Amino acid sequence: MSDYIIEGRNPVMEVLESNRPINKLMIANGQKEGSIKKIIAKAKSKGVVISYVDRNKIDQLSTSDNHQGVMAFVAAYDYMPIEDLLASIEAKGEPAFLIVLDEINDPHNLGSIMRTANAVGAHGIIIPKRRAVGLTPVVAKTSAGAIEYVPVARVTNIARTIDLLKSKNIWVAGADMAGESTHFKANLTGPLALVMGNEGSGISRLVKEKCDFLINIPMVGEVSSLNASVAAAVIMYEAFKQRSK
Repeated sequence: MSDYIIEGRNPVMEVLESNRPINKLMIANGQKEGSIKKIIAKAKSKGVVISYVDRNKIDQLSTSDNHQGVMAFVAAYDYMPIEDLLASIEAKGEPAFLIVLDEINDPHNLGSIMRTANAVGAHGIIIPKRRAVGLTPVVAKTSAGAIEYVPVARVTNIARTIDLLKSKNIWVAGADMAGESTHFKANLTGPLALVMGNEGSGISRLVKEKCDFLINIPMVGEVSSLNASVAAAVIMYEAFKQRSK
C-alpha cells in the first residue's frame, strides 16, 4: 500500500486540491489546529472520509517518518461518478447490468468480483464510501487487469443509490440466504442491479428493504455459506446465461 499513501501536511493538502480520488484521510487524535484544521475543512468539503486514530497507528504505516500526524490513502484508479456510469450505459443502448456491493471489506473479494464482472459483461460496480474497501493496489492486482475495464462508482449512500437506479427502471435483486427464490428461478434478464452484501453480515437491513426481490443460492452440503466473491460469481453467471438467451 505504501506507493498509494501520501504523508505530511503539505503533500496531503496538494492531493486534496487535485482531482485524484482519495479513499480515506487518517489524522492523529488531537491534531485539529493550524494547517491540519485547513486539511480537515478541505477534506469535508470534498466528501473525503476522515478517520481519527491514535498517532501510533500512523507511525506504523509511515514510510517517511515525517507524516506530521496526517496521511491520505489515494485510490489506485479513478472512480466514475454514478451519473456518468448510468449515462454510459444509456448511450450503449443496452439493458443495464450493475453489481452493487454493500460494505465489502476484503480487497481480494472486490478484485475477484471485478474480474468476474468483466467476464460476464457487467457495465460497472457500485461501492459505498464508508465501511468498505476502495480501489487499492491489492484490488488492482487481484482483478488481473479487469480494473482497467470495469468502471467503479463510489457513492455516499447505497440505499439512496438504489432509489436512483429504480428511477431509471433498473430492477434491484439482493442476494440473501432468506431469498424467496433461488437464483436459477429468478428472472435476471432486463435492466438489473445485483446487490451483494458484507462478508460476515450480508446485506444491511435498509438496503435489503430497498431491493425489489431477494434471491438465494441453493446449497446441500454441510457448509452454510459461500465466500462473497464466489457467491457473486455464481449469480453473475446465471444472469449472464439468462441474458445471453
